[in-house]
Amino acid sequence: MLDVKTYKHLRYYHTNLDIKHGIFTRRGGVSLAPFDSLNLGGTVGDAPEAVKKNHHLMYEALDVNASRAVTSWLVHSCDVVVAERPIEGQTWLAKADAIITNTPDLPLVMRYADCTPLLFHDPIKGAIGIAHAGWRGTVQGMASATIRAMIEAFDCEPAHIRAVIGPSISLSHFQVGEEVVEAFQESFGTLEGILQRDPDDNTAYIDLWEANRRDLMSAGVQDIETMRLCTFDGVDEFYSHRAEKGRTGRFGAVISL
Repeated sequence: MLDVKTYKHLRYYHTNLDIKHGIFTRRGGVSLAPFDSLNLGGTVGDAPEAVKKNHHLMYEALDVNASRAVTSWLVHSCDVVVAERPIEGQTWLAKADAIITNTPDLPLVMRYADCTPLLFHDPIKGAIGIAHAGWRGTVQGMASATIRAMIEAFDCEPAHIRAVIGPSISLSHFQVGEEVVEAFQESFGTLEGILQRDPDDNTAYIDLWEANRRDLMSAGVQDIETMRLCTFDGVDEFYSHRAEKGRTGRFGAVISL
């Protein structure tokens, strides 16, 4: 169940995860166009002081410890890093597309603009995770890799893990080439329900939401919430790399014990 929350001028989504978290829209920050306004991406060309202020506003909205927030350098992999503490003098922990922890007061943060946000919570073991799944990460099994990492690091049971598939580009707008179709075919075996062809020109469209849902199910996760919010259609709320032709910001997601 989605709950839209506001803080000052910020707007963010709270899901069925019974833990402190938020998936933030692009609204309510201080960045100027074309990054307006809650841009969390520090490498897109926005003013660094604006990005820093936006991060502060996001952490303030959730009442989490900004000085302990950790993130990763996103590289479209399926690598997972276990976070225990921030690294002094460094803003990111490692080159990876997922972070997991069972450490309280250690907010996990990632940034998106069409790729799929994935949030995880095991209330039994007291563990959380966050991941970034573009199409490359999806075909490599980013979602299931995060689950396996939580099992190995924290002895989690997949049936106890609750997962959220956040806002990303939807099936109707994610047109791909045949090399991407082949990658999904190799990864998933069957593309029924994942692939859709245009009846006029036979071009291919991929459903990242469904692909990630199936990957989670294959790992044993049963409690999966798909937000079904399209970033391409919703550029008033979210940044979309494809809709805005690359000149845009990054929205943020945060989860913390």
